[in-house]
Amino acid sequence: MSEMKLRWLAVAAMINNLGMSFVWPLTSVYLHNQLHQSLTVIGVVLLVNSLTGVAGSTLSGVLYDGHNPFKLLRGAAIILLGVMVGLTLWHGWPIFPVWLAIEGFLAGWIQAQINAIGTSIHSTASKRVFNTLYLFQNLGVVIGSSMVGFLYDINVALLFAVAAVLFVIFLIILQLTFQPVNRQTTSHLETAQNVAQPSAYPRANRIMVYIGFLTLFTIWVMYQQWVSNVSVYMTHLGFALSQYSILWTINATGIVLIQMGLNLLPSHWITERMQITFGMVMFILSFIVLSFAHQYAEFVSAMILLTIGESTMFPAIPALVNQLSDGSRKGKYQGMLNALISAGRAVGPLIGGIIIEATSYTWLFRSAVALYVLLLVILLVSFAFVMHRTVNYED
Repeated sequence: MSEMKLRWLAVAAMINNLGMSFVWPLTSVYLHNQLHQSLTVIGVVLLVNSLTGVAGSTLSGVLYDGHNPFKLLRGAAIILLGVMVGLTLWHGWPIFPVWLAIEGFLAGWIQAQINAIGTSIHSTASKRVFNTLYLFQNLGVVIGSSMVGFLYDINVALLFAVAAVLFVIFLIILQLTFQPVNRQTTSHLETAQNVAQPSAYPRANRIMVYIGFLTLFTIWVMYQQWVSNVSVYMTHLGFALSQYSILWTINATGIVLIQMGLNLLPSHWITERMQITFGMVMFILSFIVLSFAHQYAEFVSAMILLTIGESTMFPAIPALVNQLSDGSRKGKYQGMLNALISAGRAVGPLIGGIIIEATSYTWLFRSAVALYVLLLVILLVSFAFVMHRTVNYED
C-alpha cells in the first residue's frame, strides 16, 4: 500500500489548527463580555476544555494502535463539524461551555491522530516530519489569529460558521488524500505485533520516552505563564495590552521563519538531542531575562528566546519519542504527548497563580528557571548514560 504524503498531512494539520483558532483565542472575552460570566466560571470552563482534551488525546492515541486511523479521524471530524454548526446556531449560556467541552475532546483526538499518522511516514526523516507538521500547525494559528478579531467584531456566529466550512474542507482533503491510512484493522495489528512484542520493548527506550513526557509537561506548565500571568504582570508595570499582543506576533512569525530554516537544513546536521538541549537552554535564558525585565525591549528579548526554544524543542520531542516507539506503541505514545500538553496548559495558570500569591511574579519566573535547570540536568544525564542503550525503530 502507498504511503501517506507528508504534504497532505501537513495541509490537513494546518486547516485543523486554522479552524480551532476561530474558537479558542476569544473564548474568555466572549464568556466575560457577552455571556457575562465571572473570571472564576471562565477558569472552570477553560479547565474542563483542557481536561477533555487530555481524555481525547489519550483515547485517540490508544485506539490508533489496532484500529483504522482513517475512520477514527473521519468520525471525529464529522462530529466536530456538527459541533461547529451547533455553535453557529446556539452559542448562549449554558450550552456554550458544553460545546467547548466536546470541542476540547475532539481537538485532542484529531491532533493525536495527525501526529500518530506522522509516525507512519518512513520516506522522510522523523525529525523533518514533525518539524513540517509543527510549521503548518503554526501557520494555521497565525492565519486564524489574524482574522479572528475582525470576524468577532462582525458577529461571533460568523467565527463558528467559518470554522464549520473549514472542517468541510478538512473532510474533503481527508477523503481524497488519506486513503493510504485507510487500512484493515487486522493487518495493522499484525504489523504492530511483528515490529516488536510489548514484552521485548527495551527498558532504556521506556525510560527515555517517559523523560520526554516529563520534559514536555514541565515545559508547558511554565510556558503557560506567558499565556496567562505575564499579561497581568506587564499591565501592572504600565504596559498596554497591545504591547503584550505584539509579543505573540513576534512569537508566531519567529516560529514560522525558524521552522522554514530548519527544514532547509539536511536532516543529519542537527539531531533531536541537539534540538532538545538547545531548546531547553533557550527556555532557561528566556525566563532569566523575564525575571529581570522592566523595559519593553527586555520582554521582547525574553520572547525571542522563548520562540527559539519552542521552535527547536517542541517538534523534536515527538520525533524522538517516535524513534523510540515500536509499532505497538506509536499511537499510544503520541496520544500521551498531546494529553500531557493539554494537562500542562490546564494546570499551568493555577500553579502560577499559587506561586504569585505566595511570593511574587519575580519568584514565579525564578522558579521556572530552577525547574528548567533541573530538567536540563536530567536530560543531559539521560542522553549520556541511557540514550546509547536504546533501540531506534526508525533506522
